[in-house]
Amino acid sequence: MPSVDIREATIDDSSLILRFVRELAIYEKAEHEVIATEADIKKSLFAQDSTTHAVICSRLGKHGLYLEDLYVSPEYRGVGAGKALLKHLATIAVATQCGRFEWSVLDWNEPAINFYQSIGAKPQDEWVGYRLAGPALEHFANS
Repeated sequence: MPSVDIREATIDDSSLILRFVRELAIYEKAEHEVIATEADIKKSLFAQDSTTHAVICSRLGKHGLYLEDLYVSPEYRGVGAGKALLKHLATIAVATQCGRFEWSVLDWNEPAINFYQSIGAKPQDEWVGYRLAGPALEHFANS
């Protein structure tokens, strides 16, 4: 699940809140009904006697580290080389304040899947990889 940050809104968020009000109105096909201004938001939400509160929710918004390929020669499998490599990259991700460290694995590579899950990695089922290659790539590029 993506990391989210929820915090109390401040008066400095007034223009952002107004933008959200307008976006919701557009989604609800009622944009014409929005007459509020940024000053109205400031007064209604942040005046001393206001009984209304707002929170701002945002997603992680950090860099990530992506590992393209991890290959360990058969004679070095099972001795900790793969784990050492992943740990080294995880250390880099933490040191550079990445919010995530991701890679892909073929769905039939059961030993790798089991290994990744054993270190706490979770599969990301919501994404599907796509590829253009060979004649399809050339056809698309030339179309």
